[in-house]
Amino acid sequence: MKTFVYDEFNPQDMAMMQALYSRSAASVEEHAEKVKKSGSGNFMERYYVGYGHASIADCGSTTIFIEGVSMLVAKAIQDWPLYSGQETSSRYIDMSKQAIIDPLAIARGGAGAKNSPARKILDKWMKFYTESQAEVEVHLRKKYPRKPDEDEQVYNRAIKARIFDILRGFLPAGVTTQLSWHTNLRQAHDKLVLLRYHPLTEVREVAEQIHGQLKQKYPQSFGHQQFPLQEKYRQFSAENFTYFSDKKYAGDFIARTNIKNAELDSYLKVTKSRPTKTSLPTFLADLGNVTFEFLLDFGSFRDIQRHRNGTCRMPLLTTKFGFNNWYLEQLPSTLAKKARVLIKEQMAAIKKIASAPKTSKAPKSSKEITQYYVAMGFNVPCKVTYGLPAAIYTMELRSGRLVHSTLRAVAHKMHKAIHKMFPKLMLHADLSLDDWDIRRGTQDIREKK
Repeated sequence: MKTFVYDEFNPQDMAMMQALYSRSAASVEEHAEKVKKSGSGNFMERYYVGYGHASIADCGSTTIFIEGVSMLVAKAIQDWPLYSGQETSSRYIDMSKQAIIDPLAIARGGAGAKNSPARKILDKWMKFYTESQAEVEVHLRKKYPRKPDEDEQVYNRAIKARIFDILRGFLPAGVTTQLSWHTNLRQAHDKLVLLRYHPLTEVREVAEQIHGQLKQKYPQSFGHQQFPLQEKYRQFSAENFTYFSDKKYAGDFIARTNIKNAELDSYLKVTKSRPTKTSLPTFLADLGNVTFEFLLDFGSFRDIQRHRNGTCRMPLLTTKFGFNNWYLEQLPSTLAKKARVLIKEQMAAIKKIASAPKTSKAPKSSKEITQYYVAMGFNVPCKVTYGLPAAIYTMELRSGRLVHSTLRAVAHKMHKAIHKMFPKLMLHADLSLDDWDIRRGTQDIREKK
């Protein structure tokens, strides 16, 4: 028996070295020597003949770093079942210095951007976010005083994180972020061909830039021929079904399943013996699905979207479903009054730019473009569908006290619904009502000294 670990080769070379296993009984040691002789990047071109190219590209991976894009671009890239990567966290980072994407100003060449009604909306959101931090901090230190046995630095970081938890609701979706995308070459291509028809110009431009860079770096994996019928279909799908905006249920939460308890009960030995922080066996997904529909602020939607072992529809961000009350309830009373006035004024201003007629200098704002000017504290209709193991994993993980409170409230509703659906199923959720935890101050990436 022999095992090998190779990590020094170009992703395309790594892919081809794996592919040769299906056509050659020779050891990977021989293939590695051929790579060294051919030179990095040349191996696939030299040996790729009449092979299913798509499956080869599954075996080579790369990492893309994307900076200075709106929250909407980040969500568009992450709207993919196989996405892996990280993003700037608005729960831990002060976003007051971040640039803002103003697509209406960009569309008219930037002329009059500072005085435009659209720009004023963005500036008012950011002004409230920035100038409210000190007042919120004083309020939180009174509400959650440090205990004698709590480390002061950890406590200070926990308070700071809580400030951002509250005020991130007032950040417009046009605020810029940065993210990474670790992907195999095939998935990169498959995702990018969809993004080239995304309703948002910014998304299309980012996708085009990434594709160009990947094609230059990995030409053998990104030289696909385009077929008119396929491209027409992708364009139709993107233009009509990119965003989910339906809400056909009463209230703000509904759950349903096609899983039969009689079938689930046949696996009681494995479902009732499951310890905490342990996932159910994946084969139980064969029993059926659980679907949840609910209202959740866009800021916390960004967290539940991270669970990709299922289907999570991308909602359209509007003011239609109101501003999530949790963010207002966390503010000191005087600041909460200011926030309510601001939200009312901003909703009217957003409605005005959305209905403004198109002119030579100011293009008409579509419902997709209007998203840039809407704060992330506004509720959006969400629809997620999981197999049973993924449903339980998502509910349990998001029920913990370190999870943002608005998403945690949804996870508690999921727990109640799942328990009602499957009364014999062992569940391990944190159902405590306390949402303050100093451990937030330990969730950091810091250099050891």
